[in-house]
Amino acid sequence: MIGKKFKRSLPRDYTFIFEDPKDADEFYNYINTKYQLEYQDVEWNVPLTIDNEKFFLSFYEVEIPTKTINLIPIIIDAKLEENGHDPILEDAEFSRRGKWYLALTITDVDMKDCLNPNYKSRNKVLKHLRGLRIEYLNTHNYLDALFRN
Repeated sequence: MIGKKFKRSLPRDYTFIFEDPKDADEFYNYINTKYQLEYQDVEWNVPLTIDNEKFFLSFYEVEIPTKTINLIPIIIDAKLEENGHDPILEDAEFSRRGKWYLALTITDVDMKDCLNPNYKSRNKVLKHLRGLRIEYLNTHNYLDALFRN
């Protein structure tokens, strides 16, 4: 999907997005180890090769917050206010929890969006990204990913 449609802070390019159940910076560490980047330019234009063709991977970690209304504290505070007392549970009336997602973009050497439906090698790029996602989610020791290259 187009990144901006998922989250406004993402680029207008087509983006491969999936939920990240792991801790913060896990994907960063995975990419750093897999492509031996030595903590240099890990998030932007990481060079990779798919079927002897050079591409560049960039990724973004984004949170989509889930906001919930907790009715019990609201009811208790309303009852307290009704009886002339100050509310005591205002902080518990709303809770926020979010889900984290990884948004990946791929460009070729001419900086063309490789996830665009009209891009000639889109299917092989998508296949590679799906494999990368599976490897990341199933890998606990990122040195294992290094040896799979």
